[in-house]
Amino acid sequence: MNDRISFDEFLKVDIRAGRIIRAEPFPEARKPAIKLWIDFGPELGEKKSSAQITALYAPDALIGKQVMAVVNFPARQIGPFMSEVLVLGVSDAQGHITLISPDHDVPAGARMH
Repeated sequence: MNDRISFDEFLKVDIRAGRIIRAEPFPEARKPAIKLWIDFGPELGEKKSSAQITALYAPDALIGKQVMAVVNFPARQIGPFMSEVLVLGVSDAQGHITLISPDHDVPAGARMH
């Protein structure tokens, strides 16, 4: 594996816990997606993201779910929607994305260590 990074480089990636407070279908996206509004607590506030998670999640079922997201990437325009954070997930055997979540409730905005 030649794509090694240093620990200091890894620490530059700011991964935080947030709670989904709003979720809506995103029919304008080229690939099926859901628009998310995520609360990252008082320091970062509310951020938006677009996630291709429609195979395993319905918007209504996502409300209140804690997720992990990279919060220090540049915002990215996805159709008419500005995605401000990258929600993290893992592909299952069928290629569907499963969201990464803390096992226990953590404060909004808590940083991954």
